[in-house]
Amino acid sequence: MLPMLEQSLFSVFLIGLLGGTHCVGMCGGIVAAVSLQFPGDRTPFPFHFAYNLGRISSYTVAGLLAGALGSGTLLFADILPMQKTLYVLANLMLVALGLYLAGIWYGVTYVERAGGFLWKRLQPLMGRLLPIRSLPGAFAVGAVWGWLPCGLVYSVLVSALASGNAQHGGLLMLAFGVGTLPNLLAMGLFSQQLRGVLQKFWVRRAAGLLVIGFGVLGLLRAYG
Repeated sequence: MLPMLEQSLFSVFLIGLLGGTHCVGMCGGIVAAVSLQFPGDRTPFPFHFAYNLGRISSYTVAGLLAGALGSGTLLFADILPMQKTLYVLANLMLVALGLYLAGIWYGVTYVERAGGFLWKRLQPLMGRLLPIRSLPGAFAVGAVWGWLPCGLVYSVLVSALASGNAQHGGLLMLAFGVGTLPNLLAMGLFSQQLRGVLQKFWVRRAAGLLVIGFGVLGLLRAYG
């Protein structure tokens, strides 16, 4: 595996991990609502894990599609530096995401609206999958949830697009999804305690500044 890809995988993993400050606000209510649909007489952890595995699987599929689409831009490399343009855009998205996480600027929320059209088509399917009675059912609900409009997901998806390779795009989104797993698993099991910590001002500001750092480093690399 190329060293640059290894660095990117680690970066997006950390972005997923740091993005917990966003996840607790956007997905906390969804996780709590779905948790109520789990069978009350069974241990909830396997259902939470299957649910999140479905979500991460959808992220990976989206990354594969974005990477495949990005590979088409290589055909125009002699006409327009598309790959570099996408790389710069991906890092600008990370800066915007960091500003959002830090509570400084909320422009990235406009990007979330772009996915509203697809979500309107998928949302009725979520209702038909509830209540959850089995682990495959939990996986299916998570797989649908993975397409929920989210600026955090879209920011990394642009990086998958810029990778110009379906396999690399899928790996990037997989690494990002694994990074989000600890926070969202904990949110399902200890939602109230986690919410209190991740919504603290200094936690949001530190996470945002670190993500901004990733974006700025990428921009410097692009122009260096």
